[in-house]
This record gives sequence, structure tokens and C-alpha cells, in this order.
Amino acid sequence: MGSDADEAALVFTSFFFFWVLTHYPHLSHSQYIYREDETQPQFSSAILHCHKPTPAGVSELAHTEAALEESSKRVVGALYEALSTRDVETVHQLLAPDLEWWFHGPPNHQHLMRLLTGSSSSDDPFHFDPVSIVAFGSTVLVEGYEERRSVAWVHAWVVTDGIITQVREYFNTSVTVTRLSNTDKAAEGPSTSTTAARSVPCTCVWQSKVCESMGKSVPGLLLALQ
Repeated sequence: MGSDADEAALVFTSFFFFWVLTHYPHLSHSQYIYREDETQPQFSSAILHCHKPTPAGVSELAHTEAALEESSKRVVGALYEALSTRDVETVHQLLAPDLEWWFHGPPNHQHLMRLLTGSSSSDDPFHFDPVSIVAFGSTVLVEGYEERRSVAWVHAWVVTDGIITQVREYFNTSVTVTRLSNTDKAAEGPSTSTTAARSVPCTCVWQSKVCESMGKSVPGLLLALQ
């Protein structure tokens, strides 16, 4: 029969296991190791780690991401359709009233700004006909070419709850899009911070192609998605 100290240690160990399982239910029972011939519990090194996502969990996350991207693409596609038909009401419904706008290119190519503000020339309108539309989460990248003016353009839209809240516009610019590996960023969306791009590992996920096919020498910019 064990001593009082052994019995006390066993009671303490049982209480400790109960407390851990109550406060940390995500830890596996198999992560605790206790041998009857020892008075002190032994813990595996995995006790501080949560379970990795199951294949079902990964699949669910991928499905959610794909659904978000398809929804964002539909919103942006509807905007270009409304622009082509001059459907002002639909355009206003799709754009946030405080739309954040960023432009890179010659000032005389601010065609989208003039179109949305009603200051574009009706005699010689600029037509935004998308060549490709891709999405990465809530960010939608659209590339197009205006053959008559020999102008290539790229739009990076951010869609939030079915409304477009941000656009970055590039004219005659080669755009490379990367995704930051840092998951600690507080906000999602595109960033052009070169400091962040240098300090955080990036993965190239998209690159514009129209400018290259035009054979023009154009400046290049990096767009980092957080």
C-alpha cells in the first residue's frame, strides 16, 4: 500500500488532468503520458500544440474561399456591364460612396474617373472591355486593352459585403501580384508597400500579360495582397 505522499500525488494528478481537459478541450487525450509505476505525470512535447486542420476542415475552408472569389467576380463583372451600357443606377449601387481610389499612369488616361463622374466625352468614350478577370479572396484583378488608343489597363478591385470599396488603376503598367506569407496582418486587401514586400516572404500569384504582348517598354509595379 502506498504512502500518504503517493496517494496525495495521485489525487493531485487526477485533478490536474481534469482541469486541463476542462480548460483545453482541443488537446488530445493521447498527448498525456502517465505510467502507473511513476508518481509524477510525464507530458509529451505536443501538449502545447493544437490539432492540425483535418482534411474535411481544409476542404471547407477552400470551398468558402472559392465561394467568396466567385461572388466578388460577379460583382465586378456586373460593374463592367453597367459601365458598357451606361447604367448609372447600377453603378452607384455597386460602388461604395467613399470609394478609395488609387491611380498609376499618365494623367490623360484617367478614363474611369471621368466616366464615373460624368465628365467623359460622349463623342469619344473609352471602352473598358475586360480580357481576363481573376480573384484572390475579396480582391478582383481585371486586365484589358483599348486597341484604338493602344492602351493596356489593370484594375484591382476590393469587394466587401457585395460592395466595391477600393480600386487601384494602372495604365500601360506591368503589374505583378504577390501574396504575403505573414498571417499576422490585421487588415486584408492589396498593399504597395515595398518595405513590407522586402521583409516578408512573398509568392507570385498573378502577372499582367497585355503590356508584354503589346511589345511596349512600360514601368512595372508590385501589388502585395495581405
